[in-house]
Amino acid sequence: MSNDRLFNVLLAPRVTEKTARVGEQGNQYVFRVATDATKADVRDAVEAMFEVNVESVRVVNVKGKTKSFKMRPGKRVDWKKAYVRVQEGQVIDLLGESV
Repeated sequence: MSNDRLFNVLLAPRVTEKTARVGEQGNQYVFRVATDATKADVRDAVEAMFEVNVESVRVVNVKGKTKSFKMRPGKRVDWKKAYVRVQEGQVIDLLGESV
């Protein structure tokens, strides 16, 4: 896979209460990924960008909500997120803190 593709697979980390709880319990991290990304793409991108060994990847397609925009019906964009479990003892520094 090319380096350009690797950098376009991971779009952003998901930082919510649920992802914080999942991270503490299972050494997992959650990312918003490109809609055409596969599990192998996500694994390669995380291993290349953060220099960790990935144990498993789970990918979830999130359907966009149906909402009304200025009294007209509309739909938010569908997107994809990935739950990435890294090997025990390894950490991904999402906030840029030095330990």
